[in-house]
Amino acid sequence: MTTDIPAASTTNPVRMAMIGGGPGAFIGPVHAMAARLDGRIRMVAGAFSSDPDRSLSGGRAQGLPDERIYSDWRKLIAEEAKRPDGAEFVAIVTPNHLHQPLAIAALEAGLHVISDKPAASNLAEALMLENAVARTGGHYALTYTYTGYPMIRHARALVAQGAIGRVRKVAVQYIQGWLAEPAEHGGNKQAHWRVDPRQAGVGGCIGDIGVHAFNLAEFVSGERVVEIMPDLSSVVGGRTLDDDCNILMRFAGGQPGVLVASQICTGERNDLTLKVHGTAATLSWSHEDCGTLRIDHADGRTEILRAGQGAVPGTRLPIGHPEGFIEAFANIYTDFATIVRGGAGAAGGLVPGIEEGVRSMRFVELAVTASRARDSWVILAD
Repeated sequence: MTTDIPAASTTNPVRMAMIGGGPGAFIGPVHAMAARLDGRIRMVAGAFSSDPDRSLSGGRAQGLPDERIYSDWRKLIAEEAKRPDGAEFVAIVTPNHLHQPLAIAALEAGLHVISDKPAASNLAEALMLENAVARTGGHYALTYTYTGYPMIRHARALVAQGAIGRVRKVAVQYIQGWLAEPAEHGGNKQAHWRVDPRQAGVGGCIGDIGVHAFNLAEFVSGERVVEIMPDLSSVVGGRTLDDDCNILMRFAGGQPGVLVASQICTGERNDLTLKVHGTAATLSWSHEDCGTLRIDHADGRTEILRAGQGAVPGTRLPIGHPEGFIEAFANIYTDFATIVRGGAGAAGGLVPGIEEGVRSMRFVELAVTASRARDSWVILAD
């Protein structure tokens, strides 16, 4: 795979094909909107569903010609890889169990890959994918959405600069309530596959939103988790996979951490919060006010930083105009376009890749097995 081609721009956009995300999908339309937001990526093909009619409907909704709309992802990869005007990368937005085989097939055909998380259904699959990335030389990215928020990236920079002193503790919480009842029995497609081990993988809540919390804690703090003490539960009767997670963490520098992830908290919508406590100050961020950072200093001062102030990269609107979920996704897509055309280091290390994918699957698998065994502290090896 070569990178000696012109940089991505609005006049020379990177060509993308999407797999999954057809009519009725939740995350597929988000990926599509994010990819085209900055004009540096153009969708040229897609396999939106294995049902030909649904795929055709999904592709036409994206403005694609019928001949570039596929119902078989294998045919998409084969055809697009040999076209001179074919896709340069594929976006994978299918249920979890398809992420890894699709990614490997695309990489081996010479296409780059951006995938919804997780990277794979289990650690063994993730390691196979890591090998494929190394073997093919292709670029691979994961859409850990929250790393795309401008204020999260700014928080990461502030911590790295020592603005809060040395990191002492990290607390991250991600709670929802949409699975507080057995929605999987009521025809809810999104609920059905997320509680099915054959489609979701080894983890339920921990694999769906817990990995976001884990990734965010390491991304902002700059510290790596080396030990965990997990307590995972299946609160709603009849479920095989966890729907509630409470995990103590220990970072490489000895700092304690706590991660709470749950999808059975009645009345909660999408409450993601992060606190990084340092020796000089505490930094706080909430998804519900994603354009704001709060810094509480040891001397009693409180700073409120807002997107649009100073040199906060990744924002598109003037101060006072809120940006959110789509724009965070778009930052990851735009940075990935930069990588596709400019090489692995072109985006400054801000885009999660296969290393984060393997690490997250190692975290999920260890948490699941250790919780079942009722172990105490267990080592999270590299």
